[in-house]
Amino acid sequence: MVAPDLLSPRTPSPSARVTTAPIIRGFGGNIPFRCTRCRSLSATPSLRASESYRLRAGSWTLGMAAGGGVGSSERDGSLALYEESLNCLSSLITRRTRADGTNKGDNFDLMFDYLKMLELDGPISQLKVIHVAGTKGKGSTCVFTEAILRCCGFRTGLFTSPHLIDVRERFRIDGVEISEGKFLEYFWWCWNRLQEKTNDDVPMPTYFRFLALLAFKIFSAEQVDVAILEVGLGGKFDATNVVQKPIVCGISSLGYDHMEILGNTLGEIAGEKSGIFKREVAAYTVPQPEEAMSVLKDKASQLGIPLHVVSPLDSGALKDQHLGLDGEHQYINASLAISLSRAWLKETGNTEGINFEDATFLPEQFVRGLTKASFQGRAQIVPDSHLRSQERNFNLGDLVFYLDGAHSPESLEVCARWFSHVIREDTQHSDTQGEQHYDSCNARQILLFNCMSVRDPQLLLPRLVNTCEQHGVHFHKALFVPNQSVYNKVGSHASPPADPQHVDLSWQLTLQKVWESLACSDKDAGLSNTRDHERSSVFSSLPMAIRWLRENAQQNRSARFQVLVTGSLHLVGDVLRLIKK
Repeated sequence: MVAPDLLSPRTPSPSARVTTAPIIRGFGGNIPFRCTRCRSLSATPSLRASESYRLRAGSWTLGMAAGGGVGSSERDGSLALYEESLNCLSSLITRRTRADGTNKGDNFDLMFDYLKMLELDGPISQLKVIHVAGTKGKGSTCVFTEAILRCCGFRTGLFTSPHLIDVRERFRIDGVEISEGKFLEYFWWCWNRLQEKTNDDVPMPTYFRFLALLAFKIFSAEQVDVAILEVGLGGKFDATNVVQKPIVCGISSLGYDHMEILGNTLGEIAGEKSGIFKREVAAYTVPQPEEAMSVLKDKASQLGIPLHVVSPLDSGALKDQHLGLDGEHQYINASLAISLSRAWLKETGNTEGINFEDATFLPEQFVRGLTKASFQGRAQIVPDSHLRSQERNFNLGDLVFYLDGAHSPESLEVCARWFSHVIREDTQHSDTQGEQHYDSCNARQILLFNCMSVRDPQLLLPRLVNTCEQHGVHFHKALFVPNQSVYNKVGSHASPPADPQHVDLSWQLTLQKVWESLACSDKDAGLSNTRDHERSSVFSSLPMAIRWLRENAQQNRSARFQVLVTGSLHLVGDVLRLIKK
């Protein structure tokens, strides 16, 4: 399941401790297979004494001591170990607190103790890091940067958050998420050492801090040429900010988000983000609101470093090609990535074979990277595979999901512009299978929405609806659903969904009321002219909403259902998991 990065519904818990069995040697410790604290959550089967784990062809397998062959039992063992690692991760989740001087940055200095425990203080100083913070676009900027430098021939490590389906998405080597085998090897290496060395004074690290430490271990062990680190939240006290001397820093667009943690003004938020600036390390940013830009400039001035402000990329520089990430907002993220990549290449003395002299076009390696970049859940279009897999000669209707994890007022406005643009293009052409033509009269736009309860739907939904209306898009209906994911447990594709009979829908009903009041207060607010009871629905589970969409698509075979999924990256991840099965 999608892992939490901000809040969980429970307070900090004592560090989990695990029992270990002398099963695998050679990875710096024994491999734990039963978490005593999480036993009730674990799907790990009991193991006979004659069974043992071994590493085979880069993935964990379960074999018989007598020499059994590769089979389903091996995969079962691999899944058991993987699920157990996720249970251990879940035990580290705590409620996020405001990190400031009164609590010493939520005890930020503990990160340096953890680095020493893991003997990573030396290796981390050798990593050639690009460090990126921001409110919007920092993940996309990191993805563009990684793709550019990979196309320049370098071995890349990329750490991003949150993940959508599997926690391994956060760790990419050469553009590919880390394998399950390597994840387990490095996870238990870190986990066992921290279990042995932490105590009441220095407890186990919290969830995101452990993931950051794991990223440092992975990137140093895999000997990457460059490590691109996306800040999790804020900057000054973020776990990634233990890097003392990155090669270059960047800050993407700033806005109002996570205000309960970062502050109530753009100046306070910018102050937290600029905490990644370091002396003698060049910093880059994009055009910002004046209040935020003033703080960034002051921070750079205090450190005696230049702050470079980049302009949006001119599409002509791509030599008639398109960015790999869709949306007009990606041109500013791409421009920041170009500047960060160029600065890294020059600072590390790796410019040979890369032509920076042509002022009209980008170097060929940069163009390839920008056009090949990919990032799940950001301006992503996915036709429903369930309907597409039916009998091809018999049209069962058409259902397409437009997924974007926007969750702030500014990002939802950008999302609305993207959605309005792509569906206009979509309805002017035949569907991707060439089976039927659709036009705007046969297209129905539906919103599938959820957001975290710390956000204000009175700010989010009007921004989304009004922007769509300005571009001539009117939603036929809105569906409000709870996330399948839980915020206090890291799960995987094997985790069962919550029982819809016992789901609290009070927040979804609140969202629906905001939607209905928006529709009633202004008939021209961008909502389709449907009867009141048809304007919106609340479903007790996401699978029920997906089933409703599929049934309607099958019953209206001449129509194309265009479903915008937004408001939460957790929701986007849940939808992807369901429709890609």
